[in-house]
Amino acid sequence: MNIKKVGVLGAGTMGSGIAQVCAEAGLEVILVEIQDSILQQALSKIGASWQKAVEKGKIDSTIKASREALLKSSQDLSSFKDCDLVIEAIIEEISVKKKVFKAMDEICPDYTILATNTSALSITEIAAATSRTDRVAGVHFFNPVSVMKLVEVIPGSDTSHSTIEAIVNLTKAIGKEPVVAKETPGFIVNRILNPLVNEAALAYQEGVASAEEIDKAMKLGAGLPMGPLALADMIGLDIVLHVTEYFFNEFGESKYRPALVLKQKVRAGHLGVKTGKGFYDYTK
Repeated sequence: MNIKKVGVLGAGTMGSGIAQVCAEAGLEVILVEIQDSILQQALSKIGASWQKAVEKGKIDSTIKASREALLKSSQDLSSFKDCDLVIEAIIEEISVKKKVFKAMDEICPDYTILATNTSALSITEIAAATSRTDRVAGVHFFNPVSVMKLVEVIPGSDTSHSTIEAIVNLTKAIGKEPVVAKETPGFIVNRILNPLVNEAALAYQEGVASAEEIDKAMKLGAGLPMGPLALADMIGLDIVLHVTEYFFNEFGESKYRPALVLKQKVRAGHLGVKTGKGFYDYTK
């Protein structure tokens, strides 16, 4: 299957980034977001990125105009009715995802592939909300989408080989490096990374060292570009906690039990960068 038109549901950080790289690769894109303020903010951000590229001489105004012509926006799911592929990039709540996949299944033609950008949830369970379980897959981009090369491609239990092949070909066409991973909580990267972050939170909780010292040790000793606690703050401690709890519930193993300090910070509303406080204070 040759994918020419891509729909993206959700104009947050991930959705807007996916829409941007697809348009830059010459694909028709329809970006759908229910909240107009979020949609306009995303379009403004994408436009500013392209304008900056013009000013730096990376592209000319003609290329910028062609990209803008390829990118359309809407607040209506029915705009996906002629897409070859729709990528969902909304909240990490499986009940919400299942609801929108059911709706998209009823709107989109039979040939449309429905994909989720989930970082951890079950592709099979999401696909079960549709009548096209063979054409549902995970396509997990990483933040920032414009920079990060990796895309995890995850088949559900019924996903066809042709569906995975089409998604792999698309990711290569937009300049990414696909890795096909078996369906399991967290897939590859988050399966390994999330326990690392949780262990750093446990070390902090036990008073092993300050957040600054833990991150410094991991950067200098393990070669990480960013310390695990600073990374947790950037991701959002609410998201880190949600994924960790999901791992614990799915695997049922004590090594995935969330650090109490994560729960405490989330209860206090200290979610990291987005609220100004987390393991670090960003208000100073």
